[in-house]
Amino acid sequence: MEIIEILKAILFGILEGITEWLPVSSTGHLILLNEWVQFNICESEEKLAAFMEVYDVVIQLGAILAVVIIFFKDIWPFGWKKAKASAEDIAKEKTGWSFGRILIWKDIIFLWIKIFVACVPAMIYGFLLDSWMEEKMAPYKPIIVAVMLILVGIVFIVAENHYQGKQAKITTAEALDYRLAFWIGVFQLVAAVLPGTSRSGATIIGGLLLGLSRSVAAEFTFYLAVPTMFGASLLKVVKFLLEGLSFTAAEMTILLISSVIAFVVSVIVIKFFMAYIKKHDFKVFGWYRIVLGAVVLVYFMLQ
Repeated sequence: MEIIEILKAILFGILEGITEWLPVSSTGHLILLNEWVQFNICESEEKLAAFMEVYDVVIQLGAILAVVIIFFKDIWPFGWKKAKASAEDIAKEKTGWSFGRILIWKDIIFLWIKIFVACVPAMIYGFLLDSWMEEKMAPYKPIIVAVMLILVGIVFIVAENHYQGKQAKITTAEALDYRLAFWIGVFQLVAAVLPGTSRSGATIIGGLLLGLSRSVAAEFTFYLAVPTMFGASLLKVVKFLLEGLSFTAAEMTILLISSVIAFVVSVIVIKFFMAYIKKHDFKVFGWYRIVLGAVVLVYFMLQ
C-alpha cells in the first residue's frame, strides 16, 4: 500500500475524531472530504462507492471507544463488594442490587434503559427506511449537507438566544425521564435522515429545548452515541456482506488506521468539549456551520 493512502486514512481519522463530538456534523464533513480526497485501493468505482458507504460509518467505532473509556464509571453498571468496606462504601452499596459479591448499580441500569428508549426511533428508521433514503438522496447529498449545515447553524443560534438566562430544569442524567429520552431520540433521528444535520448537534439542541443543561445534554448525547453508532456500523457491514462484497487487506488496513486515529483525537476533543461548555455557549458552532455551509453551497453550485 502506498504511503499516500495511509496519509489519507490518517486525515479521515482526524476529521472524524474532531467532528463526531463537536456539533458540526461528522458525516457531512466526511462526505465533503470524499469530494476532494479519494482512496485508490479498490478495483472499481462501484466497489469504492460501496466501501466508502461502510467506511464513513465504521470509523466511528474508534470514536465510540473514546466515549466508553472516558465515561466508563458513568456507564458501566457492574461492580464488586469490597472485602474491607468503609462506611462510605457501605452506603454506596445500598444504591445497587447485590448478588453475592457482585453489585449492579441501579441508576446506571435505569440510564441504559433511557438510552435504549432514545434509540428506538433510529432503530425503526435504520431497519425500514435507511437503504431507501440513502438511494434517493445519494445524487443530492453534497447540497443537502450544505443546506443542513446552514439551517442547523441558524437553529443553534436561535436556540441559544432562547436558552440564554433561563435555568435548566434537568441538571443530572438521573433526572432525565423516559419521555424526554424518547424525544431526544426523535431529534437524533432527524440527523440520521438528513446528512449535515449532526447527530450530536441535533440531540444537544433537542436537549436544550427540552430543558436539559448544556453539560447533561452533551453527556447524554455521548452516551447515546455508543449503541447508536455501534448499531449503525453493524448494519452497514451486514448489508455490505449480504451484497456479496468483502473487505480486501488494503481496505481493512485503511479502516483500522482511521479508527485508531479517530479514537486518539476523540479522547482529546471530548475532554476539550466538556470543559468548553461549562463556560461557553454553542453559538460559535452555529456561525461555523453557516459559513462552511455557504462556502460548500457555492462550491457545488459552480460545479
